[in-house]
Amino acid sequence: MQALHPELDGWRPRLAQLAAQAVADQGPDGAHDLNHFERVWRNAQALLAHHDQADPLVVLAACYLHDLVNVPKDDPRRSIASRLSAELASERLAALGFPADKLAAVAHAIEAHSFSAAIPATTLEARIVQDADRLDGLGAVGLARMFYIAGRMGSALAHGSDPLALDRPLDDKSYSLDHIDAKLARLPGMMQTDAGRRLAAQRLLILTDFRSAFAAEWTGIPHVAA
Repeated sequence: MQALHPELDGWRPRLAQLAAQAVADQGPDGAHDLNHFERVWRNAQALLAHHDQADPLVVLAACYLHDLVNVPKDDPRRSIASRLSAELASERLAALGFPADKLAAVAHAIEAHSFSAAIPATTLEARIVQDADRLDGLGAVGLARMFYIAGRMGSALAHGSDPLALDRPLDDKSYSLDHIDAKLARLPGMMQTDAGRRLAAQRLLILTDFRSAFAAEWTGIPHVAA
């Protein structure tokens, strides 16, 4: 997808370099690597197409720098990681000569993107970045990321006898498949933009179809109801 404004062409490689350096410093994480930042920016461009009044440079910077400080899902610092990322991004951007009048907007978009932080997105740019990041948790890529993260955390693929949690509480810390219903199925209703809601609903269907097929194979019972 093409950049929406000529100014973005100059900043994008510099922002990508900052993000790549953070990834290198923190160690390999296939769910939060430079490819993730690129996908989030592509998602954001699709949303920006419906919101001409949004500042694309703020969105671009937040997309690439939202995980400058990335901690595991089960780390006690998880709820403050986005705030730490915002602070570091502000420092790094100021050193690069990023427009000073946009720094606060970028920092807010980074802070508010996090599900764990639960910080309300009060600007259009923050709402777009939040939706763009959450879209990467859905669909085929989101499914792959879900199992990748669960593997890093030592979770099982699914409950041995009740993969759909029909007779037990959901437990996505123990069983990766539970994460679809425990969190991911909620994302379309939490999207901040109309376009985000439409895309999220489409991508969720991939996850729910997979969940049913997985459970049928896992239990040996065909046509398990979702």
